[in-house]
Amino acid sequence: MTRRDAALFLLLAATWGSAFAVTRVGLDDLPPTLFAALRFDLAALVMLPLALALGRRVRPRSSADWAYVLLGGLLTVGLHHALLFAGQLYVASAVAAVLLGLIPVVTPALERLAGTDEAVGALDVAGVLVGFAGVVVIANPDPARVVESARGAALVFGSALAFAAGAVLTDRTDPGLDALGAQPAMYAVGAVALHAATLVVPGETLAAAAFTPSALGAIAYMALVAGVGGFTLYFVLLRRLGPFSMGLLEYVIPPFAALTGWYYLDERLGATAVLGFALVLVGFAVVKRGRLLAAVGARPDTAK
Repeated sequence: MTRRDAALFLLLAATWGSAFAVTRVGLDDLPPTLFAALRFDLAALVMLPLALALGRRVRPRSSADWAYVLLGGLLTVGLHHALLFAGQLYVASAVAAVLLGLIPVVTPALERLAGTDEAVGALDVAGVLVGFAGVVVIANPDPARVVESARGAALVFGSALAFAAGAVLTDRTDPGLDALGAQPAMYAVGAVALHAATLVVPGETLAAAAFTPSALGAIAYMALVAGVGGFTLYFVLLRRLGPFSMGLLEYVIPPFAALTGWYYLDERLGATAVLGFALVLVGFAVVKRGRLLAAVGARPDTAK
């Protein structure tokens, strides 16, 4: 990883970490799936003229282009955010960010299921189970709100699975579109899928939304900063660094999410969430022990 890539990596972590607190603000006035849909409506409208002005090709032509756009739009944009926004109705910003730490644990398992990595062994299964145990600890259901706590954890975990699947499957494509040129179509696909979901999910109508200044500000921030800026960075770095390295992003985001949640929303990250995050880290280390050991043993002039 070059210094430039490292700087962009940290910038992306800060951008997406702050987005958790902004999402909580928006959810005070907007239904979650509609909130996500409106975010990507605006992101697509802004990204299209920007990509054209920069001379990027934005129209998918080949089957690889369409696979890249559809998989990214449906999984990384649509399903991931529908589940994540819904889950944040029940869990704090930092807890949601910590739960997404499972992405680096499940990504290797999905890579192997997709046939892009070595076979799964007993130790790999143990690592994944340790990571799942971390989710249970992080959820830490309140006896008075056991159903709500479990529901929030399950929704955010589902969003982690969707994101990991999107990373693995888009990485297997070989599109002619670059990351910037693909964004308008990818956002549009995600927005259409999210709007379709609002038709079948109860309480997701425009009548249920209150377009207050804070809600409009949340939509703008999530669309332009976390959306256009963040996702452009993500897909550029994904092509440069691959799913494994980008999965590590989820271990850098929680401190930024905790800080912004504490500063703006007076949220606290409890001891159980820290313990659960530690279990997720252990699970990741077990699953990716070979690559981690190789990285530790690499000479400074050859390690990337």
